[in-house]
Amino acid sequence: MHVYDKDIQMSRKKRVGMGYLHARQQNKAKTKSIIFRMMRQALLSTISGWKPSVSSVKEARILLVGPVGAGKSSFFNSINSAFKGYVSSQANTGTAGTSLTTQFRPYYIKPSSSVTHVPFILCDTMGLEDGVNTGLDVDFATILKGHIQDKYQFNPLMPIQPDSPHFHKSPGLKDKIHCVVFVIDISRVKLLSDKMIEKFVVFRKKANQLSIPQLVLLTKVDEACPLVAEDLKNVYQSHYINKMMQEVSFQLGVSLSVVVPVKNYYQELEIDPQTDILLLNAVVQMLRAAEGYFDDFYNPEERSE
Repeated sequence: MHVYDKDIQMSRKKRVGMGYLHARQQNKAKTKSIIFRMMRQALLSTISGWKPSVSSVKEARILLVGPVGAGKSSFFNSINSAFKGYVSSQANTGTAGTSLTTQFRPYYIKPSSSVTHVPFILCDTMGLEDGVNTGLDVDFATILKGHIQDKYQFNPLMPIQPDSPHFHKSPGLKDKIHCVVFVIDISRVKLLSDKMIEKFVVFRKKANQLSIPQLVLLTKVDEACPLVAEDLKNVYQSHYINKMMQEVSFQLGVSLSVVVPVKNYYQELEIDPQTDILLLNAVVQMLRAAEGYFDDFYNPEERSE
């Protein structure tokens, strides 16, 4: 065979081999995409099927607490997006130096054709600042006890008064907070001031006194680690993410098992199944924590149907 003919034959084999590899990679990516979508749908079904064990409560009330810019409002928008199936922006978000959220806002997520029941309410609050008695500080315990109603305007100088139209004088179990979630930007874990850590510790003490379970949500994991930015499934393999989880666990005095990493939507135009999986897994953990709160009120004769 002529040398030129051999070259052509080799070139054809190479092209066929490359085409095979390309097709195999495409099939692998397609299979992975199907698996992620199935996992996403399974989490949505788990959440939709959850019910409190106390018949007087229909939804778990989850309080989001954290420093200015940590991503509390973005987390609600991201969860809302995961349920809607497209990127949504209902709560105000931005990069201002002070809190964009100045009111107490319980956010409901509307059921859809794929999710018929949404059994939780995310309660957004004013961002925490280093100063003493700023914003949420003076009203935190009152919120936990269910006394503060929607759209109450936080006043850093004085707590809500019993004669306020936003003060609920006789809150029931359904009006109280069932789980507190401390939201922290993972890239700022080591930059948290002593005052801020002390504030978290005080809030934890108040929640513990009322037997309210707590979680820690670490946001912006993709910005903190290139490995995670490349592929979100690496979030639990990242040494940096794991180190920050351990750090915040130590600083706040919480178990590592209640520290949950997530990525919020902030510049995306379309939802991503992997992002949704992290977000929805966080909601599942919150509902499980809330269930622990309801266990204290469990009565076999008054079970939720």
